[in-house]
Amino acid sequence: MDDQEMQLKVKRVTDKFTESMYVLANEPSIALYRLQEHVRRSLPELVQHKTDMQSWEEQSQGAIYTVEYACSAVKSMTNSSLYFKNIDGLLRQAISLKEQINSQGRRKRALDPGMIKDGGEKQSSGI
Repeated sequence: MDDQEMQLKVKRVTDKFTESMYVLANEPSIALYRLQEHVRRSLPELVQHKTDMQSWEEQSQGAIYTVEYACSAVKSMTNSSLYFKNIDGLLRQAISLKEQINSQGRRKRALDPGMIKDGGEKQSSGI
């Protein structure tokens, strides 16, 4: 081989080696550039998803509170059935006593001769 041919081969090898070193040296920065590009594109969508999820969480917490409050109200209503039974019994007693008083008042008016005037009209005795 002559000297010029050898120099050409050496130049090719060194060029390839230099190109390989350049690619290897720049590979991390290319990867980081691609990563940065990806983050820049997807970040607004991710932020929107995060705010949506936070909003849904707040709505869910409100709904959970409402359901828990309703459940406690229903439980307290089932515990108050005894009070409603007592109220029902007292109302029935009051109605019965009122009917007794009304019937006694009718009998008393029917038996009281001073209640009737000369013209046959009934006179009120203030009862």
